[in-house]
Amino acid sequence: MAASRTALALLLFAPLAFFAAFFVAPMAVVAISSVTTDGDTITFAHYARILLDEYHWDVLWVTFRIALMTTLICMLVGFPLAWYLVRIVRWRTWRRICVILVIVPLFTSNIVRSFGWMVLLGRTGLVNQALMTLGLTERPIRFLGTETGILIGLVYILVPFVVLAVGNALATIDSSYEEASADLGVGPARTFWFVTLPLCLPGAVSGAIIVFALAVSAYVTPALLSGGQITVFSMLIFQQYSSVFDFHYGAALSITLLVLTLVLVGIAGRIGDAGRRAA
Repeated sequence: MAASRTALALLLFAPLAFFAAFFVAPMAVVAISSVTTDGDTITFAHYARILLDEYHWDVLWVTFRIALMTTLICMLVGFPLAWYLVRIVRWRTWRRICVILVIVPLFTSNIVRSFGWMVLLGRTGLVNQALMTLGLTERPIRFLGTETGILIGLVYILVPFVVLAVGNALATIDSSYEEASADLGVGPARTFWFVTLPLCLPGAVSGAIIVFALAVSAYVTPALLSGGQITVFSMLIFQQYSSVFDFHYGAALSITLLVLTLVLVGIAGRIGDAGRRAA
């Protein structure tokens, strides 16, 4: 018995030590730095500077608005795609090809993909050329330097996470539930809303949380596609660490974004749990 406990302790030591060294310790350093000064004096002036300044609230609003819109669009695009891959596609080879096409962009750096969208969304880029060729617009549309351009880039980068999360949830649902609903005379639409959707809701919520967390903390894509015209909170944090070298204020900005994000993620989790229990 003692030997098994020792073996279990040894097995747990490595992951716990890794987690403590690379997650807990850095976060503790940032948290302590956010409430201290260069003279190691305890102060909450950095947080007061953030919370009492209207500019920071404007940047937070822009950041969370872009993240929420990204999450919504990713769900609207990713859910039907996941449904198509799991429920419509029967040929396994084609399904694997589609899954590979969804996953392959994840192996490319966000910097490369963002630069690609800068080329595509430019005034003489492929997107504007296609719109004008089809007669949908008379002149090039300004995508770069706008929230629309940022949304396009973030949705392209993050939608695979929704497809994978929702697809995995759909794949675990026993088809007999839907067949029983059909046998009782319920139409496909009502079966989806009252049977399939509640059962795959945990997967959808987890996908939405992943997308939101990544979108709200994204730096590369907003920085490149905004062209300096739009500022999100991660850009403020980067400026404090790389240009201003005010590490204490940058730490306070980081903790503020982290806490607000965790609050919203917690609310989303509660909503998902409530929806699952109601179903």
